[in-house]
Amino acid sequence: MSLFDTRVPAVLLRIDRNPFHHGTLGAVRSLGRAGTDVHVVADCAESPVRFSRYVSRLHTPPPPGASPADIAVVLRRVAARIARPAVLIPMDDASAVAVGRMRGELAPVFLLPDLPFGLPERVADKGELAGVCASLDIPHPETLVPDSPAEAARAARRLGLPVVAKWSRPWLVPPGSGLRSTVLVRSAVDAGELHLRAEEAGSRLLLQAFLPPGPDRDWFFHGYADRSGTVRTGGAGRKTRARPRGAGLTAAGRWTPNPPVRALAERIVEELGYRGIFDLDFRRCGTTGRYHLLDFNPRPGAQFRLFTDTAGLDVVRALHLDLTDRPLPEGAPRPGRTFVVENYAPLSALRPAPHGRELAWHAQDDRAPGRALWALWGRHVTNRLLHRLRHRLLRLQGFQSTHGTHGTHSTRFPRRRTDRPGAGQPAPARVVRQATAPATDRAGRPDRSHGADRSAPSAPSDRSDPSGRSGRPERSGRPDDERAGSH
Repeated sequence: MSLFDTRVPAVLLRIDRNPFHHGTLGAVRSLGRAGTDVHVVADCAESPVRFSRYVSRLHTPPPPGASPADIAVVLRRVAARIARPAVLIPMDDASAVAVGRMRGELAPVFLLPDLPFGLPERVADKGELAGVCASLDIPHPETLVPDSPAEAARAARRLGLPVVAKWSRPWLVPPGSGLRSTVLVRSAVDAGELHLRAEEAGSRLLLQAFLPPGPDRDWFFHGYADRSGTVRTGGAGRKTRARPRGAGLTAAGRWTPNPPVRALAERIVEELGYRGIFDLDFRRCGTTGRYHLLDFNPRPGAQFRLFTDTAGLDVVRALHLDLTDRPLPEGAPRPGRTFVVENYAPLSALRPAPHGRELAWHAQDDRAPGRALWALWGRHVTNRLLHRLRHRLLRLQGFQSTHGTHGTHSTRFPRRRTDRPGAGQPAPARVVRQATAPATDRAGRPDRSHGADRSAPSAPSDRSDPSGRSGRPERSGRPDDERAGSH
């Protein structure tokens, strides 16, 4: 007899248009193997996900930029087609925020965790998260929210260069804009120029103190908080390779027990009254040894299948069992198990894995997505490279027309004027959170015990940061095009 109530289907919702979101395939396989019908509301036209044998039906997703009310209309339409209650699982930040806002309207036709109203939006917003950490006394990098380009430049100098720049609501960054959810800014001028694009990005620009990288400093914790708030299944993992290098999503990771990280995760969940699936990202300070919370994702992390215990339980299965009033089986952890995303870390997929390994795309019982991956990925990379080439040619033409024989014209962030009242006075940026990391750690002092590989990627105008690399790079000739919600 199955542990699962297979009469209750699952609906996976993903608004982000990333066709290579392997976390969606992981959820499809996890629930499909358990005998559950899996409906996917996402753009899978160019995705390997659509080829999985475990997809029951694909549904048209909400259009880009849809409001929470519009998303609710789409979901009610899907519910009418299914004609029975279903477990709804948001797979990206935009989905989690929308479902959190519309929970009352969706609850009659979908099974959902009992979350406080607006909590997913509060923790997904990088600016709000800084305030949450301050109120809970959770270590978090010092964060400033400048109100103008000039203030952004001053804030960068105050924090000490380089600084990490983030958009507070990365799921609002428009695709194709060239903006990244997180970049490493190396000059005050670049910080000011980035602030000029705040309206285009759709949210506030945050500047954070940079915690330098080193081996074993980047950690994540995946878990499921049940109806009582108890964290069930999941565990702590260490990021061994990231894409882009030194930042971004986990290209390769290892299940590595870490009691301090687990204790932090459990305390955060308890203090907030959080219920459901969550994915936390931490960076350890090399000087103090404290773990700083960088991100709180109120949905499954893309590598959640790493934490599959001996009973076959993961966070997605735990959610379905709990919401259908089924007991969760007791399984033992499997430390040392690894997770690899083949198109991001192909060499890691070939290395020995004595404690077991989960591949993002290839599976013996579901071969079609793995076969489709390489043709779709090759086409995707080619199109991205051609797009970048055309963009650079247009920029070159514009440069030549602007900097012709009639002199030069600077398009960089304007110099600070001193003829305005108060222009010579430092207008302090609003402090959201003071970091506990001392200045010696931000300056790049070597770690005495452990170390890390999670630095932010450089802004487009900067050179790459060699300190952000860990180990030998894996070359695959592909652009860095991930957006938030894909971790």
